[in-house]
Amino acid sequence: MTTEPINNAYDVVIVGARCAGAATAMLLAACGLRVLVFDKSRYGTDTLSTHALMRPAVLLLHRWGLTDRLEAEGTPRISKTSFHYASHEGREAVEVDIKPRHGVDALYAPRRTVLDRTLADAAREAGADLRHGVQMLDLLRSNAGRVSGVRLRDESGNVRDVRAGIVIGADGRRSGVARLVGSTPYVVGRHTTTCAYGYFRDLPVDGNRWYYGPGMGAGAIPTNDDQTLLFAAVSRDFARGSAADRASAFHRVIREVAPDVGARVSDVQRVGKLHFFPGMPGFLRQPYGDGWALVGDAGYMTDPITAHGITNALRDAELLARAITEGGSLADYQTERDDLSLKFFEVSDRVASLDWDIPTVQQYHKMMSQEMGREEEALVTMASASATAA
Repeated sequence: MTTEPINNAYDVVIVGARCAGAATAMLLAACGLRVLVFDKSRYGTDTLSTHALMRPAVLLLHRWGLTDRLEAEGTPRISKTSFHYASHEGREAVEVDIKPRHGVDALYAPRRTVLDRTLADAAREAGADLRHGVQMLDLLRSNAGRVSGVRLRDESGNVRDVRAGIVIGADGRRSGVARLVGSTPYVVGRHTTTCAYGYFRDLPVDGNRWYYGPGMGAGAIPTNDDQTLLFAAVSRDFARGSAADRASAFHRVIREVAPDVGARVSDVQRVGKLHFFPGMPGFLRQPYGDGWALVGDAGYMTDPITAHGITNALRDAELLARAITEGGSLADYQTERDDLSLKFFEVSDRVASLDWDIPTVQQYHKMMSQEMGREEEALVTMASASATAA
């Protein structure tokens, strides 16, 4: 970590150095811009996460040369996804092999201690000034009202002003940047799920396994350190009560909707505590204004039951970086983001209602798959256009 003082001015200042912020910093710094990216958390720390990377996210990480780094960290290759549907009539499973396409032949679900650190390292290697333990206190504005930088508290506790050509908020769903610029959602989800997850050792699964049943969902996802992440989602808040009550509710959902996994959970070791997310409606916020932009959950959040959050973050980092460096406009960034988001968001919100029968949720999954395919092809087309222009 650098011990040099933070400069007084940069082309870009990014608030938040997790997957969205670090990816954006990496892409902008690689284009020669002077970038400061900082985060209030410590380097390499964990955070609540959906973990799973969908194909568009892996496509980008492959293009950025980072999938080998994930594998070197022990992140397992995932070559199969299966959907398990439970109803009063019985159970049905649909298996989908991950077929090679556009250089991607596997999926991944890295721990955030691995993914965020990998992207942060790549941002620093690209030339970004990366800092942890730094907190934004306020935004600076010109006499005309344009955002012109940040007031921050640095690693030593000193308060200082840093000027910037643009300030990017990558500071999560409760973004301070969004609050300070007055960016409000113009699309808001109608449904939320409350989720719980934990890591379990000696519980191998053959790829990502997604479970859906009356009023609940669950998943089993292979991740680092030979561990399997189990998550449960319901429409009511089971994050309340004592730790024992919450753990009991979590295990009950797993047993009911994912009995093949639930039957084994009591015989294996849980690593660490259970993590709970009480739920928050998804949204799309206005993602740019005079001197500022938003990326990641700061600008667009979906319900975690569809596990698309990291994919959205990496995709939008790519879109925003292109808008800044390739002569586009931030209005183009919003247009492209929304074109690739709105239908997926609506279907995701329907899934989050947990108020469907099995044929209906299966149709939702087909629609989401089509949207992810469209997302992937859009990224491929953009890359081809950039290569041609170069």
